[in-house]
Amino acid sequence: MSLFLNSFTLAWMHSVEKIRWEEQWKIEGKSLHVISASVRGSGAGMEPPPDAVFKEGAWHYTPHVPPLQELRLAHSPFTTEYELCFDGRCTPLNELFLTLPSIDTIVLEACER
Repeated sequence: MSLFLNSFTLAWMHSVEKIRWEEQWKIEGKSLHVISASVRGSGAGMEPPPDAVFKEGAWHYTPHVPPLQELRLAHSPFTTEYELCFDGRCTPLNELFLTLPSIDTIVLEACER
């Protein structure tokens, strides 16, 4: 499946703490760049970094991650589905596929138009 996007937000609920996490991504050429992130709390394995700023009910920060060729996401019935957000709305990733095994890996990657 292909989507024609220049940027998107990836959102999910932490599997243990049940707190929303969001990352804003930009596509440049064949690379994915995470440009900012926010998390609506802290807890098991999700402490905000020292440079995070708390505003509007969430910790906001800039992840220090190099550009990626692909982003691999676990799809499982044991966790809440990732959401892909663009054009003002969020859609669970599993709704973008006609068939998807109950346990699988979803790979996001940039491609040339």
